[in-house]
Amino acid sequence: MHLTHTEVPEEYRAHIGRKTSFVIGSLVVLGLTLIGAVSVGAVRIPLPELLASFWNQASADKWRIIIWHIRMPQALTAIVSGAGLAAAGAMMQSILRNPLGSPFTLGISHAAAFGAALCVMIMGPGTVQNTGSAALRILSPYAVTLSAFIFSLAATFIIIAISRVRRASPEVLVLAGVALGSLFTAGTMFLQYFADDVELAAMVFWTFGDVARASWRELLIIAAVLAVVAVYGFYNRWNYNAIDAGDETARGLGVRVERVRLAGMLAASLITAVVVAFLGIIGFVGLVCPHMVRRLIGDDHRFLLPGTCIIGALLLLAADTAARLVLAPHILPVSILTSFLGAPVFIYLIIRGYGR
Repeated sequence: MHLTHTEVPEEYRAHIGRKTSFVIGSLVVLGLTLIGAVSVGAVRIPLPELLASFWNQASADKWRIIIWHIRMPQALTAIVSGAGLAAAGAMMQSILRNPLGSPFTLGISHAAAFGAALCVMIMGPGTVQNTGSAALRILSPYAVTLSAFIFSLAATFIIIAISRVRRASPEVLVLAGVALGSLFTAGTMFLQYFADDVELAAMVFWTFGDVARASWRELLIIAAVLAVVAVYGFYNRWNYNAIDAGDETARGLGVRVERVRLAGMLAASLITAVVVAFLGIIGFVGLVCPHMVRRLIGDDHRFLLPGTCIIGALLLLAADTAARLVLAPHILPVSILTSFLGAPVFIYLIIRGYGR
């Protein structure tokens, strides 16, 4: 017999209300951060002009170009990419039952780096040019992106194939990912050793994760993949809650653990591969954000998954905005800032966790 709304304990409703308030509040903060991210930079856009451009296209041409051709695509790419990496991390940590699970634990980013380096060296897009902002820009970027994406998915399918042989246990998946990551890292170093100066510069430049690379086209692709993965993850929220209680408990509740684990790995790897292929390697977002949200609102995936997506989007958007301002007029790739900030934050979370 189901409880009616009036029969639900008041403590439970308050408990759910706090989680819901956190998700809604985070979404509001994300919206305000988006407005701030678009308005600040080398050229500061007045707030009235910015708001006018949101509601209509009647503002001055210079503001319209800066907002809709430069800053808005970059800011929205940071939002969808941060949400995708964070969601992938939350899914992986749950289905692997491993707090170190993340889009990079399984060697996906290393495989993408190897694919990009191989394309740069063998297929010939390694010529770079000096742009007006004194930054290197790879000519033929789509060839590099496609190669990185193919090798990312190849690493995923290798891990799944290994798990098929040894059953899809979390330990097998993690160890296979560590081994593949080491293998692809060695392959990338091998290619870099024999690369000439221009090829080496292009390889290194690609590994700097930067949301400024994306245009509206790449943004729409990442957003479409994120929508599919997010819907799939939320659809399986009860399965992930059951797996958190243990494989045997989940099986007792009717969850097909191996199938859910493999499908979740494929979904998380897909969004990771798309983000890494278009933007390069952006670390720590998928690792830190799920831990931050879990400590604030708990392990219930009904709230953990949307909360993690929002916090991941907020973290990457704030980091990208700071990267544009910290050494202005020089612009840092956002991956540098996320790595600098992510490592101490994660160490702090570990220390607090063990302290409790």
